[in-house]
Amino acid sequence: MTAKQVLIWYRNDLRVHDHEPLFSALKSKAKVIPLYCFDPRQFGITAYGFPKTGAFRAQFLLESVEDLRQSLKQLGSDLIIRVGKPETIIPELVKTLKVDSVSYYQEATSEELKVEYRLKIALNSLGVLVQSYWGATLYSIKDLPFSIAEIPEVFTQFRKKVEYHSTVNPPFSPPQNLPNLPEIELGELPTLQDLGLEFTSFDSRTVLQFKGGETAGLKRLKDYIWQQDCLKNYKETRNGMLGANYSSKFSPWLALGCLSPRLIYETVQQYEAQRIKNDSTYWLIFELLWRDYFRFIVLKHGNKIFDSGGLKGIKIPWQEDFQQFERWQTGITGFPLIDANMRELALTGFMSNRGRQNVASFLTKNLGIHWKMGAEWFESMLIDYDVCSNWGNWNYTAGVGNDARGFRYFNILKQSKDYDPNGDYVKYWLPELKDIPASKVHEPWRLLSVEQKRFGVILGVDYPQPMVNLEQSVKVNQTIYESAEKNSYSVREQRIRNV
Repeated sequence: MTAKQVLIWYRNDLRVHDHEPLFSALKSKAKVIPLYCFDPRQFGITAYGFPKTGAFRAQFLLESVEDLRQSLKQLGSDLIIRVGKPETIIPELVKTLKVDSVSYYQEATSEELKVEYRLKIALNSLGVLVQSYWGATLYSIKDLPFSIAEIPEVFTQFRKKVEYHSTVNPPFSPPQNLPNLPEIELGELPTLQDLGLEFTSFDSRTVLQFKGGETAGLKRLKDYIWQQDCLKNYKETRNGMLGANYSSKFSPWLALGCLSPRLIYETVQQYEAQRIKNDSTYWLIFELLWRDYFRFIVLKHGNKIFDSGGLKGIKIPWQEDFQQFERWQTGITGFPLIDANMRELALTGFMSNRGRQNVASFLTKNLGIHWKMGAEWFESMLIDYDVCSNWGNWNYTAGVGNDARGFRYFNILKQSKDYDPNGDYVKYWLPELKDIPASKVHEPWRLLSVEQKRFGVILGVDYPQPMVNLEQSVKVNQTIYESAEKNSYSVREQRIRNV
């Protein structure tokens, strides 16, 4: 009897470890046909005119796909690579190779779900079985203590219930070998130029030389937890901004599924058993739970996370001032903490979590610029872009998320002095400020003319004047926000009465 053939459509799951579609196909004795499609729609332009997938993220993706191909080769198989729409390419391969079923990991957001829907229709007309799996989160949907519709609107409630009632399943074992592929043109890995992008080399100052792929992800996991022994201090160092090991930096590999969250969880458990169990070891899992939460909340609310009013539906009259936005984009706002972080992002495709919160707060609460412009810029630039986490966090920071606490903003000067007290980070990315003393570096606008000459930085020439007054701008935008929030509440109340 001829073994069945299962085409595995790889998406954001670029690994062979803890891969349920692969595991299940091999368990059923099926012949596995791995495929990755570079969908041109992912390399288009966003609503505000940014590349949807920028060069840093695209380079990381290319490396990850190539690494997957090499891993599959080592196991006796290979990876078919195509450029085109999956809902067109997969049915063609199904007919050519006489495939019996197609398996893939499900996604959570509208663009990806539309592709899944179109693919199912095309395959149903061919009489081909479609099997989809859930695997992007630490906790499985099937193991949650509530339905998606009942997911709590507050993270803490979600976390407590999940931790008390649910368990994390062990990762699926990686295969020891794979069957050969049938005769088929494998396809070449596209170049950045093929995808409409230009090569961008990482700035030598980048905190870590991020390389895409499961191999590099596993190496980072081992290095950070076991070799550098950083996990035991994670909670104390995670808010850092300078250096390779202040945080785990697992996020780029998690975003493309090069690392499984369950493998990270299992590794933390091993570390706790062999070395130490403390608040820091728990806190890494806590951060994975936030990642789960955003994905499940998106499943619950759908496209609302992309709406201007966010999950809360607050209709704020945001500005879309491209001149001011460009100053934020390029790191010339006149506020060193903001500028250093934005220049790091522009030059490396990465920024610390602390930095992201500050620059997002500045854009929305000081400049009053539409949060969706910031979310799209992050989508374009970040090598660790995760659609649910990115848009969920921007909802939260803009004050329109379900878990938001009204007009919450970051005091930029206090944050600067708390998290970069000696100015090491801002001087690292803003060399024009390198000679300013730590006591003055976060407020260069206060320098006297004689001090500007002494420290070699003339305001308005070598470094910009501040583009806004921090205190005044917060007050103005708070008034706008609270008025919009009140109006939105009134509209909701009226709708309830009408019902």
